[in-house]
Parts: sequence; C-alpha cells; structure tokens
Amino acid sequence: MEEPAISNIAELFDDGLRRHGEHPSLWFEGRWYGSTELNRAGHGLAGGLRDLGLQPGERVVVTMMNCPEVGISYMGAWTAGLAVVPVLFLLTAEELRMIAEDSGATAIVTTPELLPKVREVAAAVPSLRHVICAGGGAGDGVLDFAELCDTAAVDTPLPVDDGEAAVILYTSGTTGRPKGVMLTHGNLHAMAENVHAAWDPGDGHVGLACLPLSHVYGLSTTLAGTYRRGQAVLMRWFDPTQVLQLIEEHRVTMTALVPAMMVGLLDHPDRPSRDLSSLQFVISGAAPLPLDLLQRFESAFGCTVLQGYGLSESAAQCALNTPQANRPGSVGRPVPGVEVAILGSDGAPLAAGEDGEIAMRGANVMRGYHGMPEESAKTVVDGWLRTGDVGHLDADGFLYVLDRSKDLIIRGGFNIIPRDVEEVLVAHPAVSQAAVIGLPHERLGEVVHAVVVLTPGASATDEELIAHCRERLASYKCPQSLELRGGLPTNSTGKVLKRQLREEHVAAAATAS
Repeated sequence: MEEPAISNIAELFDDGLRRHGEHPSLWFEGRWYGSTELNRAGHGLAGGLRDLGLQPGERVVVTMMNCPEVGISYMGAWTAGLAVVPVLFLLTAEELRMIAEDSGATAIVTTPELLPKVREVAAAVPSLRHVICAGGGAGDGVLDFAELCDTAAVDTPLPVDDGEAAVILYTSGTTGRPKGVMLTHGNLHAMAENVHAAWDPGDGHVGLACLPLSHVYGLSTTLAGTYRRGQAVLMRWFDPTQVLQLIEEHRVTMTALVPAMMVGLLDHPDRPSRDLSSLQFVISGAAPLPLDLLQRFESAFGCTVLQGYGLSESAAQCALNTPQANRPGSVGRPVPGVEVAILGSDGAPLAAGEDGEIAMRGANVMRGYHGMPEESAKTVVDGWLRTGDVGHLDADGFLYVLDRSKDLIIRGGFNIIPRDVEEVLVAHPAVSQAAVIGLPHERLGEVVHAVVVLTPGASATDEELIAHCRERLASYKCPQSLELRGGLPTNSTGKVLKRQLREEHVAAAATAS
C-alpha cells in the first residue's frame, strides 16, 4: 500500500514512530529516551508554541549545544507550521543578533549557559517576543521549555505548502557574509528520500551523532535516520576521547564525521587501546577528504569510509558512495533524484573527465536565499544550482570534487587546484593536515603558499616538505613558501577557513610594508 504524501516534514517523525514502534531510540549523557517520549514532547511543544500565539510561517531560532531538546524543538516548530532557524551556539551575540534580525524570528529556544547572550539579543531585536529556555533558567520573562512541552498537544502536523520554508540555514561565511538558505518542507523530504533510495543500511544500527545538529549535515542525518529502526548516541559536542569511549561502550556501528574529526581520532593516543571493532561505516562530508587520510582511517579502524558531497543549498545532498558502489577518491554517484552536470566557463556541459563547475538539479535544491533575490537568481539558474565547486564526472558517473572555484590559484596563467597540492603534502608521513592558498604576486599574479600541521610527535622542515612536493608535482604547482602551524582555522564542521588564512597574510604584508 502506497504511503500518503508528506506535506509537513514533521510527519517523518510520526511515520517513523508508526513504522518502528516504541523503543529506546536516543542515548544522551547517561540516559535513554524512548521514541514515544520524544514524539510526545514534540507534539506538546507545538501546542505550547501555538498557545503563545505563534502563527504558521513565523520563525523560531534554536541555539543550543546538541541535546534531545534540539530535535524536540525542530519537530515542535514544524508540527506547528513554523520555520526553524538553527544557529550554532558558538556564535557571538552580534552574529546571533544579525541572524535573528535578518530572519525576522519571533521566538528563540536556548539553554541556561547561553541565556545571557540570548537576553542581550532579544533586547536588541524587536521581533523576538519569546525567549524559551530548556534545562532551567526560566523566570523574569523567560519561558520554561518543559512546561511548554506539557501543554495540550497538536496531534497532527499542520498542513503546509510544499514550497513553504521549513528551515533557514545561515551559511558559515567561508567566502563572505552569511546568507540565509531557505530549505522548504519539500526540499527536506526530497533529501531524506534521496538518501534512503541511495543506501538503506537496514534496521538495528547504533549511530553516533557528534556533528552539530545546527548544521545541515547533522540535520540531514537526523531526518534520514527516521526511515530505519535504530539507536542514536548523541554527543553534546565532538570530543575525540569521548567518541572513542562511546564507540566501545555502545558498540557503535556507524557515524558521520568531517575530515578534521577523522584526523583527531586517528592521532588520538587512546585509539590503540580501545575496542572499536563494532564500527562498520563512517560517512565523510562537509570538507574535502584526502585519499591518504581515508586509507589510513580505514586501516586503523577496520571500517569502510563512504565519502559524500552536498551543500547547504542542496539540503546536504548531491552524491554519495555506498557499500555497493564505492570508489575511494570520489564522492560517489549522484543520489537518485539528483542530476549533476559539469559546466565550462561558457555554461555548456563538459564531457566525462573534463574539469569544470559542478551544477546540480533536483527537488532538494533550495528555494533561494532569504531576502536576497539577486544572489538567489545567480546561484540557481533555470533550476540548476551553480555550486562554485570545481570537479568532474568519470565515465562511470562517479563525481570528483577538486576544489572551490574561489580557491583556484592562477599562477602566471596556469590554473592550480589547491587540493592537488594538499593531497601530496598529507601523503608525507609527518603531515597531519594541509591547506594551500594563493598569495598575491606582482609578476605572476599569484603564487602557491602552504600551511601545514604536523602529526603529533613528528618533525619536518619547510625545505623538506617543499622538496617532497617537487618530486611529485609540476614545478609551477609546488609551494613557493610554507609555514608550520599547530592547527588550521576551521568553521563548526571542520571546513578550513582559507579566506581567513589569506586575510591574515594580506594583513601581515601590509604591516610589514
């Protein structure tokens, strides 16, 4: 029998409960939460938000570290026909104020440790009429989250238009001012369906959730997880020591990570002493994954790493390797429901093997950027999302992502893809991470500069690492300069902030002159 069409994305949670029944579904800091308990809380919160007078279409900011209340907030807001604005808890009061103001949010959900910052923002943003706090801190104008969840429930998610925004996700701003990506209920449903169609690992898995639920990557894995009966172990924030402990303690079978997290786990001194034999699959995304890192991680953990690719603008979906079709070094084939084309500088499609801009089309592609019609029109052209990423498709349809087009280095007329250089650097036994950027040069336009993080306990000189590159790369691709650092600046999902690295060098050069 065909299942009814989904209008409101909150129906995924209800459908999941109907299919899988009551079971301990979420572990968090020493306690198991039942599937019925979580679902009931979401419906109760929807009733509480409705009683506050929030109308369908209004926006609710959710800013918390990972905890069960994040998922309850999402489900409750969607059930009431509201849009969610997830915000990473690490943002400053000024950044939070800008997002709340830009989105026109009328309510904000938080926790006690963030309450001083949230109060400051609420006082500065007239549209924010309600501050809701989970885990204490209520009073003096602050509403209690648990009390709202205990009100008369909204039994059935409100019908919404398929094109109504369910989420407004503000991009990390790696290339400029953050933009509000509007993902509709239809976008999110298409994303979850696409993932399920691409790969169904089956019931019974234990998943470790250590990605921020405020990011599209964490959000997408949560929604896709409603299709199967399993258990999730939720971490407040990524901590490599705790990750290793939880994998062993709960016999975790799968998790989603970003490459920076994989490096932290691989280099951790506790890893050899932990029993990690239960781990079967690791999904990697959100940032480029060097092939050498993938191979070392699989060897050390005895698992399969499946690399995928997507953007906030595509609801985190585009391509995915699966156990049945896994080509290491690629990000997999486009998932069902998504078309991918490689475009040349004239916008025309290129043949297999040719490098160009990655474009994608599908029901998962965003409605647009909030309040930015011109930027939206430049990014989604005739239904095709222009990603700004450089890559190619091979003859078998596997997608290879090489770099951001904005990160492309042009040295004396030659195009250099930074990832080509980074792959060579991380293949050196002393190198843990590498970021390659272009620096201004009066004669050549740009020259290659590498920023390198060494593996703990290892040593290597600038000259040794540059010589390593010269043996493996064309001379014009080799770093002209290299610096060693203790770490790389990253955003919340471990994506290296190359713009920040370039700005630091420009500022240093200006000071020196």
